[in-house]
Amino acid sequence: IEELVKLPGVGRKTANLVVGDIYGKPAVVCDTHCIRITNLLGLTVGKDPLKVEMQLRDILPMERANDFCHRLVLFGRDTCIARRPQCQSCPLKELCDFANGVAPKAAPKKKSTKTK
Repeated sequence: IEELVKLPGVGRKTANLVVGDIYGKPAVVCDTHCIRITNLLGLTVGKDPLKVEMQLRDILPMERANDFCHRLVLFGRDTCIARRPQCQSCPLKELCDFANGVAPKAAPKKKSTKTK
């Protein structure tokens, strides 16, 4: 992954896709669906893709991580749609902060370096 991100236009998401889908090696493809849904389920905290990727690397069985992330993308497009989630028909609603009216945990705020 580290070598791939050195290429122009290749970020971690693309590098993980290549490693997981083309080379069949363990990878965590962290996109907007993955970040949003894992935050709602309490699996991760924050919106920074690298931080969420690292949190998922700590908890997912790596041999299943790539498939897990692809399924989250499909789930995010079909059921847990950002602007209009289908909570009433969601199979994960029992586990979801949003469906249960609880605000997901917020990532710690960075301290301001500005002087007043």
